[in-house]
Amino acid sequence: MTENTNPLNKYFRQPAIYVSLPSGTDYPPHVVAHTQTGELGVMPMTAKDEIRFKTPDALMNGQGVVQVIQSCLPDIKDAWQIKSYDLDTILVAIRIATYGETMEINFNVPGANENVSHTVNLPGILDGLRSTKVDGHITLNDGLKITVRPLTYKDMTSTSLHTFQQQKMYTAIQDSQLSDEEKAKRFNDAFKTLTDLNASILLKNIEMVTMTDGTEITDPAHIKEFIENANAVVVKEIEDKLMQLRGQGAVKPLKLKATEDQIKKGAPVTYEVPVTFDTSNFFV
Repeated sequence: MTENTNPLNKYFRQPAIYVSLPSGTDYPPHVVAHTQTGELGVMPMTAKDEIRFKTPDALMNGQGVVQVIQSCLPDIKDAWQIKSYDLDTILVAIRIATYGETMEINFNVPGANENVSHTVNLPGILDGLRSTKVDGHITLNDGLKITVRPLTYKDMTSTSLHTFQQQKMYTAIQDSQLSDEEKAKRFNDAFKTLTDLNASILLKNIEMVTMTDGTEITDPAHIKEFIENANAVVVKEIEDKLMQLRGQGAVKPLKLKATEDQIKKGAPVTYEVPVTFDTSNFFV
């Protein structure tokens, strides 16, 4: 033992589990370090990590989540660039490594107006996420093929922040003492901003368009012009299929059965409960 070695280092946290990401190992090394097995070690959160996860401003701008991910998965060097497909796998793994394999969720049984709790088996959820096969292609009805670029955590956070700011602006305009004419003008400006934001997200999601003759279009300006001038039905088809693809790698809702008593109160025989990971249920 050298003079500067901390004798307590044998008590430092160690990886509790190892995970592979649904999108695979195609990250550049400055984003995710390459490992021999392709799996990433996941360590429990520290007390400082818990504070980061409970700080509203750090959660809102994404910085808290980024710091916790990079603390618990040191092979992830730039969590801002993590693909949306991989985020739930990472959060579930951190939850297991820190607090164990089960998590309690509370919800209302639909139709019965009854609040109940349910114990979620997190390793089972993680196994389901690991087996996800990410599909990055869309074929439209007219034969065009879209190669999808998944949104990164930075994209998702930026979009959420902009949307939140626009919603605050709507509320402020509505509650203001402005004239109806001025309110209408500001509402129109805010609506245009949101419309431009939605278009920007759509374009970020499209990496390439392949025509029916095999020609590959990758120029962002050409793709932007295509989206701006395409039939509204075509754009809606792209948006719908992109929405389906964005759900890849996300935790699926639990499928539960109602009790006889709950069915008598009006609950369906089976129902689904979403499982989300946020500050209301992430901590024990």
